Amino acid sequence: MKDQKDPYVLDADSVQAAPENFRQKLKFLGPGFILSASVVGSGELIATTSLGAKAGFVTLWVILVSCLVKIVLQLEFGRQSITRGITSMNLMNEMPGPRFGNKKVSWAAWSWLVLWIFKPLQLGGIIGGVAIILNIAIPSLSIAAWTILVAFVVITVMLFGFYEVVEKISLVFMGLFTVFTLLALFMVQNTDFAVTWPDIAEGLSFRLPKGTVGFAFAAFGLTGVGGDEILSYNYWCIEKGYSRYTGSRENNDEWRERARGWIRVMYMDAFLSMIVYTVVTAAFFMLGASILYQRGDLPEGYQMIETLSRIYTDSVGPAAKNIFLIGSFVVLFSTLFAALAIRTRVFSDLFGVVGWINFSNMKTRLRTIRILAVVFPVLWTIAFLVIKLPVLMVTIGGIATFVMLFIVVIAGLWFRFKSGEKPVEPGGIYKVLLIISCVAIFLVGIYGILKLF
Repeated sequence: MKDQKDPYVLDADSVQAAPENFRQKLKFLGPGFILSASVVGSGELIATTSLGAKAGFVTLWVILVSCLVKIVLQLEFGRQSITRGITSMNLMNEMPGPRFGNKKVSWAAWSWLVLWIFKPLQLGGIIGGVAIILNIAIPSLSIAAWTILVAFVVITVMLFGFYEVVEKISLVFMGLFTVFTLLALFMVQNTDFAVTWPDIAEGLSFRLPKGTVGFAFAAFGLTGVGGDEILSYNYWCIEKGYSRYTGSRENNDEWRERARGWIRVMYMDAFLSMIVYTVVTAAFFMLGASILYQRGDLPEGYQMIETLSRIYTDSVGPAAKNIFLIGSFVVLFSTLFAALAIRTRVFSDLFGVVGWINFSNMKTRLRTIRILAVVFPVLWTIAFLVIKLPVLMVTIGGIATFVMLFIVVIAGLWFRFKSGEKPVEPGGIYKVLLIISCVAIFLVGIYGILKLF
């Protein structure tokens, strides 16, 4: 936000060729790992372990499919940002179909606005989780007081521009927490809760017990990259500079080769981050399925964190609880920042699409982002203080995210196969994988709906 150059404006001075070797490409990675910082929060810590606690290993396949099939859609929106320099909400506004309002805005953009009404529940659950952790550490302050204080801190940090520093620190701590989680999974093998090969085989049986459908929908929506995170990737690619380095579209081989180079960097960024969040997600799920399911503990209400901490204390020992609390705090707190950062951008962009602000004006955009940086945490706080059920709130938000994913699938297929804007065509394998990804998402959705009745 403090960059001298507006990342959403393409200029000839910023154009540069993409790096060729692995080491040079590492310097330009980042958008995917920002998503990982956001993903390893409500999805992994709450929804995934809740699904494992509710269903046992039988739903492991839901988690793995969720992490693996969505990445091609993420790449499609990343490609659009690089080759066209266009934001996600403007992409959604290009969708064919009914249009409403004075600006004749697409149904896809309006649907996003409606579905995001449910998202404060999800983020309210996360801010409540942070408050519960702090209340366990310092019980002299009530959970309600901690919730208000956390919201105040999040707002303050975002307003005064400390986000990048907090993000880097949070990523480091998230890495440490991830290592500790994998260690806990390894150590659980020496306990009565050991994960066995028959457990894993059961998890890959592609069955979905009826009583687990709601949790499975939420987990599918929240784990890996959800519908909102797929759109978010577009903004982070733009702000990282991929589209600015590629430059404005030109009908020549030099521009196309430069675009392909930055697309390859984006692929590397996305796939490496996918490996990270898939491994972490699977580890969280197996800990929940092996320990909480056998104990019959389902995370609920204010006892959520205490219940989740047992996946560590039962595998590593009582001393692990404090480490779990610290790790959980860092993971959920960093998720709040990542979620707030992208939501302020997406909504500012959406307001520009419907004609409420001029998103292309940097001063107007930044002012709107700062206003929303106050409004959103207030809404999250109110949602948690009224409902007080973080797991339920995250689950409802996950189901809304799952519905968003269907809209993203339709958009991804449209842009790849029907839209006339195809400045750089991908290979045949990419197109096949995109179709497989979209079909898999639809099949999981239809299967889940059928299991509800």
